[in-house]
Amino acid sequence: LSSGINAEWPLRPGNPKAEVARAAQALDLNISAAMGLQDVLRTNLGPKGTMKMLVGGAGDIKITKDGNVLLHEMQIQHPTASLIARVATAQDDITGDGTTSNVLIIGELLKQAKVYISDGLHPRVAAEGFDLAKKKALQVLEEMSVKKCSRDDLINVARTSLRTKVKSQVADLLTEIIVDAILAIKKEGEPLDLHMVEIMSMEHKTEMDTRLVKGLVMDHGARHPDMPKKVSDAFILTCNVSLEYEKSEVNSGFFYKSAEEREKLVKAERAFCDDKVQQIIDLKRAVVGNSDKGFVVINQKGVDPNSLDALAREGIVALRRAKRRNMERIVLACGGTAVNSFDDLKPENLGHAGLFYEHVLGDDKYSFIEECDNPQSVTILIKGPNKHTITQIKDAVRDGLRAVKNAVEDQMVVPGAGAFEIAVYQALQEYKNEVRGKQRLGVQAFADAMLIIPKCLAQNSGHDAQECLVKMLQEHTGLDKCVGLDLVTGEAMYPAEAGIWDNYCVKKQLINSCTVISSNLLIVDEVMRAGMSSLKG
Repeated sequence: LSSGINAEWPLRPGNPKAEVARAAQALDLNISAAMGLQDVLRTNLGPKGTMKMLVGGAGDIKITKDGNVLLHEMQIQHPTASLIARVATAQDDITGDGTTSNVLIIGELLKQAKVYISDGLHPRVAAEGFDLAKKKALQVLEEMSVKKCSRDDLINVARTSLRTKVKSQVADLLTEIIVDAILAIKKEGEPLDLHMVEIMSMEHKTEMDTRLVKGLVMDHGARHPDMPKKVSDAFILTCNVSLEYEKSEVNSGFFYKSAEEREKLVKAERAFCDDKVQQIIDLKRAVVGNSDKGFVVINQKGVDPNSLDALAREGIVALRRAKRRNMERIVLACGGTAVNSFDDLKPENLGHAGLFYEHVLGDDKYSFIEECDNPQSVTILIKGPNKHTITQIKDAVRDGLRAVKNAVEDQMVVPGAGAFEIAVYQALQEYKNEVRGKQRLGVQAFADAMLIIPKCLAQNSGHDAQECLVKMLQEHTGLDKCVGLDLVTGEAMYPAEAGIWDNYCVKKQLINSCTVISSNLLIVDEVMRAGMSSLKG
């Protein structure tokens, strides 16, 4: 990645100054690793960030600007850089965003601390200053956060997150899809379960054809050629009952006296299965009657050819071997209950969908259940011309869903576009005058480090970083009117008015994790290669 990441391990020289050299060397090793990783990711930050191309050992290519994907896929040799990458990906696991910012802030905290440490400040004192600054930054975060949770606010949060992952036209399309998906599955007083949003991909058309299906899409179709391909106003029976002839699990043998007895046994075995199919047919006749309503059976277990044939003659669509997770979702999307036995089948067990149809794409079949009355489980159908595009959109959708979920759960958001970092810088400049002793240098280092975010946003948009910073700092008057950076013009602007909002929990996690990791790395004074002892007697 850079000369820093492949730096040699410090060896212990046998001179009288060993202690000093070792301590300084260990610190340099950690700081150069953090800065090396920072250099790789700094151009990715923000909506105007650049892409990275990852080439695998087999020549497969991945193009992305998502920090989480990059850190997962990159091969990082250096132990310190690997540690920082793990912290950043943990940030993504917890909050779903903020990986690139995490790496940038850790690198910048160490870089700013190095300036003071090289002038004789003890790393422990710098770490204490960081801790004081962290408490003040969290206080600023609380004061800046705004209570917002309407649909428009959620759209702004999703758009801010998605525009940093994919191009703006796709981001604007996905924004509406993601917010509507979250609002569909949201239940009052219960935590949001993102597993209720199925993400299905089809290599078909362009990414602009991605859409939200208020129902379910399954990646298999009916197993009989005579079954209807499209039914409207359909009853949905969700079941987990075997409709195929099964051998007994016990090893047993039968002896017949005559061929008639064998016939009887075969008929009895077959009748066991046919009776179940007849129960479905009877229920269908009872609820549908002579109307042209449809009837769909979705079974988690198998359906054998004879049963399929009987159902097809009645105009019933049957899908077999559905995934277990889909069984839960069908009930949430269409209503009704999933049944494990046909003994007490009632019309109340049935769900309802306005439209059921099958879509064939090459050798693949997809079944769509749409126009559900009150779906509490929905599907985001991602389309794209190739695997690269689909993977990129999938990663973006996942981050967008997490961003909206965070906003719904936090019930508050923070102004984006670098406004929070500028506010923290200004607040720490005033706060450092209250701090006694050398710790104030640590506070100053923390304040300077926070400016890396607006600086990178400006650089990646093609503006002069210093000029943009000066404009923002001049405009910033207090926490009630937070100032961010307009990436198009390079001027200062009010993100709250432009609808640029960041997640509260992402910023909170950022400040906590970056401070802890950079403090720990600062106070490392020796790096040793550890392993099994070689003194094996």
